[in-house]
Amino acid sequence: MKRNNTLIVTLLLAAFLFSGCTALVIGGAAVGASTGTFFYVNGELKTDYYSSFDKVWNACEKTVADMRGIQVVPAKEIAQGKITTLINDEKVQFDVSYKSKNLTMVAIRVGLIGNKLSSQLLHDKIAEHLAKN
Repeated sequence: MKRNNTLIVTLLLAAFLFSGCTALVIGGAAVGASTGTFFYVNGELKTDYYSSFDKVWNACEKTVADMRGIQVVPAKEIAQGKITTLINDEKVQFDVSYKSKNLTMVAIRVGLIGNKLSSQLLHDKIAEHLAKN
C-alpha cells in the first residue's frame, strides 16, 4: 500500500513538472534599486524597482538608447507605459507599471517567446541607470 502511494505521488509530480506549465523562476540578485526578485512568466522577466514611475521610465528609455534600439515606439500613460523597439533585430517590449509612490514594476520580453538572459541584461542596465540618479 505504501509503495502504491509513493508511486502515485511520484507520477503526479512528474506529470506536473512535464505538463508544459508556465515557467516560474524566483531569485537572482540585482544592482541598485531593484527588489532583487525576478519572475519569469510567459516569456516576460518581471521585477519591481524602488523608484518613482518617471525615474524608471527614464531609465528604460536610456537603456533602449544604450542598446541602440531602432523603431522605438513609446506609449506612456498616467500609471503605465510601454516601449516597443528592435534591438539586434529582435523585438523588445518594456511594460512599466506604477504600483505605489516609489515602487514601479517592469516586465521585459525579448523576441516572440521571450529570452530570459537578454531580459536580465536589460534589467541590469535599468538598475545601473537608476543607481546613477
